[in-house]
Amino acid sequence: MIFLLTNGTDYIGRLTRDIWFIVSQLYPIKMSALNNGFMSGTVKLVLVGLGLVGRRHADVIAKTKSAELVAIVDPSKDAQNYARKKSLKAYHSLEDMFTEQCPDGIILATPTLMHSEQAFYCIKRTCPVMIEKPIATSSQEALALVEKAESLDVPVLVGHHRRYNPIIQRANKVITSGEIGKVRAVHANCWFYKSDEYFDEAEWRKKRGAGPISVNLAHDIDLLRYFCGEIDFVQAQTAKSIRGFENEDVAGALLTFRNGAIGTISVSDSIVSPWSWEMTSKENPVYPPTSESCYFIGGSHGSLSIPDLTLWGQNSERDWWKPLEALSMDHEPADPLYNQIIHFIDVIKKEENPIVSGREGLFTLRVIEAIQKSALTQQSVKVES
Repeated sequence: MIFLLTNGTDYIGRLTRDIWFIVSQLYPIKMSALNNGFMSGTVKLVLVGLGLVGRRHADVIAKTKSAELVAIVDPSKDAQNYARKKSLKAYHSLEDMFTEQCPDGIILATPTLMHSEQAFYCIKRTCPVMIEKPIATSSQEALALVEKAESLDVPVLVGHHRRYNPIIQRANKVITSGEIGKVRAVHANCWFYKSDEYFDEAEWRKKRGAGPISVNLAHDIDLLRYFCGEIDFVQAQTAKSIRGFENEDVAGALLTFRNGAIGTISVSDSIVSPWSWEMTSKENPVYPPTSESCYFIGGSHGSLSIPDLTLWGQNSERDWWKPLEALSMDHEPADPLYNQIIHFIDVIKKEENPIVSGREGLFTLRVIEAIQKSALTQQSVKVES
């Protein structure tokens, strides 16, 4: 049976996947032992959604030797034409795809409103899934999704890809090693100007709940949690879109971390500025790079700016009248999306646990919701733990 799964036809693979799905619903068994038996060759991936992020995933998969993109799920004409040019199978829905394919993993790069339903569909078929952030439209949806995945032992990875950037990994080592002492404060800046065309291409980007808090700030909140730990309380303010959209286009929040640190964060998609991760990290060539930084971590013995990785400190006694010394930290450049796909492949093969699991995505979403609630109520909001 294992031999047929590895080398047999798609029909055999599909039939076996269906049998496993039925068994997993009838008996409370873990599927990891079964999956582990045939995940030794090239991993077959299916991409759902061929938008801006989806195309980047497709490009990255093409560069990997251990994975193959076998199909795209997207009803748009652009996606159908893309699939034809790349000699890929193209489907209008997950249901259509699963009737013909037996993928080893799914990448969901669809609008947030579709994440929960599509992820559930994959999880119930015991198919590992990587979900672009945010994991769902609400923490209630996310919790149900995470609990279902855990009960079936199906891996869920959330696409907070910045954690796979060597810059971020190096910064985290500096912070957790105590080189800057005890973290006392942190600031994150996320200012940029999205063109009118960006919004006109997809009407959902103009709707309530699709503003920069949920679409962009999720990445920054995830990194602040990664650097400084969990957030207990938030106080936030927002401003309505100057273009007349339903959502906000400016937001700011005060964050109280569990370890006693205080954070501030500001986001806007209507400010012309060099201070955002996109403009400073040189991560994506589509954004013109600047030499600025967007994250600032302040500790009792020094401070760190990111992404330029400049470590500021004093060799002698700490005193604002004494000179500061700056040290540039080194790192090996690498594409975080590529690193993320490689990690997802290892997760599918049961060789690694998710770095950004479904629960990690849930915790970040709870902070986002607390920011939105605080802005609405004008009150300090405790983040659900």
